[in-house]
Amino acid sequence: MNRDRLRRLISSAFVGACALAVLLALVPLAMVLFFVVRQGIGSLNLAFFTSMPRPVGEAGGGMANAIVGTLMLTGIASLMAVPVGVMSGIYMSEYAGTWLAIALRFAADTLNGVPSIVIGVFAYGIAVLPFKQFSALAGGFALGIMMIPIIARTTEELLLLVPNALREGALALGATRARAVFTVIVPAALPGIITGIVLALARIAGETAPLLFTSFNNRFFSRALTQPISSLTVQIYTYAISPYDDWHRQAWAGALVLVGFVLTCSLLARIATARIRRLRG
Repeated sequence: MNRDRLRRLISSAFVGACALAVLLALVPLAMVLFFVVRQGIGSLNLAFFTSMPRPVGEAGGGMANAIVGTLMLTGIASLMAVPVGVMSGIYMSEYAGTWLAIALRFAADTLNGVPSIVIGVFAYGIAVLPFKQFSALAGGFALGIMMIPIIARTTEELLLLVPNALREGALALGATRARAVFTVIVPAALPGIITGIVLALARIAGETAPLLFTSFNNRFFSRALTQPISSLTVQIYTYAISPYDDWHRQAWAGALVLVGFVLTCSLLARIATARIRRLRG
């Protein structure tokens, strides 16, 4: 009886320690969110989303150009990284023991640990210097490089979790290996793959250093892919280091919008994965 009570006591202690660890992990996140909301909510209004930046010394204005520029940059990066990352993940899971899959896995892990500023310098040498022009394409290229290893490794891990019986069943019914992968294996892991893509988007949405070397900045509204373009992160950086109080307030508002963008992407991913599971179930 005493031994059983001791076991229950130890179990309760471990559960309590785990709960405490969760709370300690959530405290920094809650503090950051609270501080950003408190500092930025007062400067958010309709003009912030629809107006252009005002000249130095004039109060007001907004970050409409930076919001559109961020959406364009992430869109370009996604168009580049999602197909490459998903196909690389499929190859690494299907041909896990080959030398090419091992090399791809090592390259993805290494690239995932490279500092973003190094990727920015690399993109500057590849996509800016030869054309002698900062551009949205160069910025999307830099962000796409950062997305590829995250998507590739996430796709590989999720495909490896799919039961092998599904693959064997598809092959037994006469499907080719490629058809079995794209009609059975990938759909089974699709909710997790979507989540991995959203995590990659959340990672690049807050990057500043690569964009300083590639898309640079633009105080005007620009939709040209071959011209410098504004982004929320660079605009926030520019405003934050300025000596003007109004720009500081707008920097906090931009930070709040950026955090809201990341949270919205995460919520949409959860909703999409839940619907996919319901349709499959």
